[in-house]
Amino acid sequence: IFTISSWSVSGCTSGQTPPPSGRPTVEGAKEQASKLCGYLNKLSGKGPLRGYKPRWFVYDPRKCYLYYFKTPQDALPLGHIEIGDACFSYDVESEEGQFEIRTAGKEFLMKAPSRQVMHYWLQQLQQKRWEYSNTRGSGQRNSWSSPTLAHPPTGLVGKDNGSMEKVRSDFAMVTETDGGGMVGIKSARGPSAASTNSLNFSLKNFGTELRNSMSYLRPGRGGESRRSVFYTNSHNSAEDWELVDAPPKDFPEQKPHPDTHRHSFGSAFTFDFVRNSSRPKKPPLGSGRVGRTAENSPVECNGSKSLEMQLRLQSQQEELSCMQQEQAKLREELASQKELVRLLQQTLRTSQCNRQQVNQIAQSEALLQERDGQIQSLCGHMERLALEKESLQQELKGLKIKVGEINDQLGMLMETIQAKDEVIIKLSHQSSEQSGNPNNGSPPPNKDQQEVDILKDSLQGYKSQNKFLNKEILELTVLRRNAESREKTLEAKCTALEAKLCQVESKYLVLLQEVRTPVCSSSEQSPAREVISRLLEDALQAESSNQQEHPIFKPSTVSEYDTFGFKTVPEEEEEEEKLVARVRALELKSLSMTDQEVSVGVKWENYLASTMNRNLVRSPELKALFRYGVPHEHRSQVWRWCVSFHVKKFRDHLAPDYYETLLNVAQDKPNPASKQIELDLLRTLPNNKHYSSPSAGGIQKLRNVLMAFSWRNPDIGYCQGLNRLAAIALLYLDQEDAFWCLIAIVEVFMPRDYYTKTLLGSQVDQRVFKDLMSEKLPRLHAHFEQYKVDFSLITFNWFLVVFVDSLVSDILFKIWDAFLYEGPKIIFRFALALFKYKEEEFLKLQDSTAIFKYLRYFTRTILDSRKLMNVAFVDMNPFPMRLIQNRRSFHLEKVRLELTELEAIRQTFLRERETSQDRRSFVSDDEEDN
Repeated sequence: IFTISSWSVSGCTSGQTPPPSGRPTVEGAKEQASKLCGYLNKLSGKGPLRGYKPRWFVYDPRKCYLYYFKTPQDALPLGHIEIGDACFSYDVESEEGQFEIRTAGKEFLMKAPSRQVMHYWLQQLQQKRWEYSNTRGSGQRNSWSSPTLAHPPTGLVGKDNGSMEKVRSDFAMVTETDGGGMVGIKSARGPSAASTNSLNFSLKNFGTELRNSMSYLRPGRGGESRRSVFYTNSHNSAEDWELVDAPPKDFPEQKPHPDTHRHSFGSAFTFDFVRNSSRPKKPPLGSGRVGRTAENSPVECNGSKSLEMQLRLQSQQEELSCMQQEQAKLREELASQKELVRLLQQTLRTSQCNRQQVNQIAQSEALLQERDGQIQSLCGHMERLALEKESLQQELKGLKIKVGEINDQLGMLMETIQAKDEVIIKLSHQSSEQSGNPNNGSPPPNKDQQEVDILKDSLQGYKSQNKFLNKEILELTVLRRNAESREKTLEAKCTALEAKLCQVESKYLVLLQEVRTPVCSSSEQSPAREVISRLLEDALQAESSNQQEHPIFKPSTVSEYDTFGFKTVPEEEEEEEKLVARVRALELKSLSMTDQEVSVGVKWENYLASTMNRNLVRSPELKALFRYGVPHEHRSQVWRWCVSFHVKKFRDHLAPDYYETLLNVAQDKPNPASKQIELDLLRTLPNNKHYSSPSAGGIQKLRNVLMAFSWRNPDIGYCQGLNRLAAIALLYLDQEDAFWCLIAIVEVFMPRDYYTKTLLGSQVDQRVFKDLMSEKLPRLHAHFEQYKVDFSLITFNWFLVVFVDSLVSDILFKIWDAFLYEGPKIIFRFALALFKYKEEEFLKLQDSTAIFKYLRYFTRTILDSRKLMNVAFVDMNPFPMRLIQNRRSFHLEKVRLELTELEAIRQTFLRERETSQDRRSFVSDDEEDN
């Protein structure tokens, strides 16, 4: 058994060097203080190996999980505890710091270094469970893509984001806010952590611990002495990044340890915390005495509540049976309607007209093919609705089971509190008797005083435990009510989905009938067209006022703006394009809810927790993390570090108020670029709410950044494209950091003359990209050459503004994550990956007009960011930067010669035009007439 009671705050923080002034840290002191993480001893193992082992616990707010690792540097967790539906308890007479977490069918026994740290953990876990329950009950929680952030971003994106609390605070225990220095990120630097963890060895997680140990011992780069196991080489596949859950056998067994589930309070009180609900309950001690009837009233009240719950469950079951009978009647009616449809079909067959001419037949065949595709999409929609109905029914069953378990736990806790109250009364009587008769055969005064002190300590402990259990009962009651309300909401939602399914099925049958046997009519609009139009109108009017009044009727709504402030469905588009935009938004939302996205978020959380107060250090594992994208909640801090790293050589030689000085100069002196800047402000990102109007929050900041940049670089001044780069940076950074981000892109990443009037560097990169296309994608390059398609007309803007307004926002910001870390090579990688992604579609097109039309919008059809990144970072390898630099040098001379020749031709033309005008001025009117 290993303990950590000897750890101290000074030991945890010794040896740390504060970061130098002027360098931003990714995790500040305020951010670390609010993170719930630290070491706890967890009971695990079997037989002689069973005992307490120190584990590093980290709370994840996305799913309300408490992950535990062997060390803070590990990337793979040994397992997790579901806090959302857990209950907590501890025994005053057990070992100091020992408490218990109970979830559905599992028990976890923990031990903190002290009672104070135990109280801090219990209060924090209760608070996290309460916050998670409130967000889950409100129906506004997106647990995958936008969790509740402890530290919101600093840019424009970061600014988007009662009585029960008073009762909860009345039962709160008084503890220190930081757990005495034993809880938080700073506890990961304890000097005894490595030595203690090195002694732990578990056969249950042998594979996980072996991989974590090997990654810890493997030497790193850039001053780092470790690499976590989520470091991957460039040729590894995306499967290496899956979050590996702990094996099932690592969790405690269903049968708890005999020493852990029975707690005694004094010699006459023993309580079984895992008793069966069907087991008869013992009457409380002293129930027959006079004056104790008032103490039995809580038990009777509890029994009436359980009887009321049984009656409510019985009524709900009766309502469910009635609904099933109504469903059977509806099915019979549906069968009769189908028979009626069959008879109508036979009637229609007899009344068919003669076929029209050959051209009308061809048109009808094309229309049939189009309707077949629409039928398939409707079939898929019906299958998805059926699957969602099944999942809702399963969730309803699970909620009923949880309500029963919470009722059992509530009764058990009420009995425990009543028994402890009796113990407290006994102890108080004994204490008063002993204080009233100090000389009647009592031991010496010193011994009496010691006993009194011990009893006072026990009394204080029981009072603290009583407060905690009262608060636990209160929260469990609220959780039960929330579960009941969610159950009712899910039932109503299931009913609404069934009604919606019936409507869709009826329209689908009418559409099938019309497609199979079209009615010849002189009117232009057939019944099938009317059905299709009605379905499209329903899909486009999903966000109407009627639907907002009843949110349960629309399970998958699409918000007006996405996480980054971009409009999901443009208003000026046609109905067909609006429908495509809505489908795209739903697909992006489903992709952001995958387990792989959550796995990447957990890896970032664990990596940033291990960096402590230090700046991030460039390493292979950090590079691999950037290539999988930075989570939304960490993007501001990570981008700030990237920009600071790249412009450090500039900022070290400048004054701290350099940016404010440039702004003051821009306000005092006229700037030749200011007129063009003002014209382009509202044209920067018109579909983003932060730049859509003159009063939007980002317009003034964008104006300041561009004016300051124009004064720093007078040879460039302002170039169209810089406004979009600065606007994207301002979404996650403040003004000064966005200004330095623009400096990093223009002066560090890109070659000289990239944004000047000649755009020399941009032209060179287009020729380099053509060479890479012929090498990496020879078939597609030959296809473009065959039909004489100049794809640089499209790709030129990709390189100039780093794909802004060319891709969906989710993929755009993941590209920017890697771009700010690795530099301009990322643009070449993803430009090639975009063509590789849609290579087969391009090869099917056999017309230059069709190819160029597809070139203009094909990037908007790419939604799977994981597949695109796998193409960019795996299929495009090897991709050395040295190759790009050599190609740039080669094409630079050629482009300069061509520009010199063009300039000479222009000068010659101007001189000839001036000479011809001079000669023409001396010609007389008669000569001109002749």
